Amino acid sequence: MLRARVLAGAPPALVILALSGCSSLWDCTDTTAERGDAAVRVQVEDTSGRPLSVTAEVVDWRLEPHPQVPAEGDQVHFHYRFNGAGERSGPAVDACAVDEERVALGCQTVHSSEAFGPDGDLTGDGWLTVEHPEQVAEVLLVPNDQSYDRRTCEQDIKDGGGPHPPEPAGMGDQL
Repeated sequence: MLRARVLAGAPPALVILALSGCSSLWDCTDTTAERGDAAVRVQVEDTSGRPLSVTAEVVDWRLEPHPQVPAEGDQVHFHYRFNGAGERSGPAVDACAVDEERVALGCQTVHSSEAFGPDGDLTGDGWLTVEHPEQVAEVLLVPNDQSYDRRTCEQDIKDGGGPHPPEPAGMGDQL
């Protein structure tokens, strides 16, 4: 008899807890960082805009056919360097070919973990496909670290949320 009363009393107690807000164990909020100023050489910054102890720079770039698809014509071949990043994990930044008005013609994210070299001086190269290669004025890096977890509260209320980098830079973005 006592057991039946306890079971009968349990649902109202759960309803009261749920209505009072006590059923939510996690307070989850999402914030998005503002995009930093793109440049040839940048101090990489975290999602709060604070500088990390890592710099990234475009060492050089040129227009040339990609060796695997030369029939597609000129693409942007660029070399980049991360100073101060770890070899196995570290930041990632967006690299963009831009025109004279700094409008992105093509972008991709470059990861320090894909670069290699001695003494924390990690270098790599990449290719950017652009529709009009003759319009490329320079290749810039966006300083926001793109390596952060992008899980939102909606996707994962327990482990998602928090500060996120801005959306990756893309064609047409004003940098």
